[in-house]
Amino acid sequence: MRPKNNHSLSLRIHRAVEAHVYRQVLRDVANRLRYGKAAPLSAMAIYPRPRDITRAYARGNGYPKLGRQQSGLVKPGDWDQQTKVLLNNTKLQSCHMRWVDGADWQETPIYKQMVEQIQQGLAPDECRSPQDVLARYVALDKIFDETRERGRLLDMDELPRYYYRRAHGATLVHVARDGICLRSGGGAHRFAIAYILDLPEMPAQLGVIHPDAIKDGHLERLRTSRLKAPQA
Repeated sequence: MRPKNNHSLSLRIHRAVEAHVYRQVLRDVANRLRYGKAAPLSAMAIYPRPRDITRAYARGNGYPKLGRQQSGLVKPGDWDQQTKVLLNNTKLQSCHMRWVDGADWQETPIYKQMVEQIQQGLAPDECRSPQDVLARYVALDKIFDETRERGRLLDMDELPRYYYRRAHGATLVHVARDGICLRSGGGAHRFAIAYILDLPEMPAQLGVIHPDAIKDGHLERLRTSRLKAPQA
């Protein structure tokens, strides 16, 4: 048991450094002072409907990268208008081919892409052989089946091995001024599962949020799960 605990601690420290948690804690304090109970918090869970997410944030043209390190950042301006169509995403298309059309994983673009990367000496998603890639996606088949039977995706703190802070590691979602959720990097397969199953909601990690979304009550709506049973 002791090695497992040490492993868990090291992962938590690694994730904290990676996510710039010290900056996020300071951001949380500032947000609480400004917004009170309605404050957005770094790595907090929100629960959008997957099928309502049809666009992703598109960096470029003077707009910065907005990732997990910026989680909980309240950002005014027109960054939320810089978007691209999401549904042509390679991972989403590949998952649809597998779970809707019944294709073998070896036929999907994501499998072929990862195998090509391995042949170039890379290790995508820590896979170092075609067998590793197939094993990874066979494991996703199991998660898909379990989610379909359960009727919802598990929150990060419900996973068997929880190494996260709040919802860190879940599908990253930015919130635009009108409450529209924009996909960002990370959690693509969890999103694909929820989208294909047309779940009424999915647990996501709050990314950046426009101040108008807080003012108009969109964050309050998104932060409450309708499926997860309240804790006693």
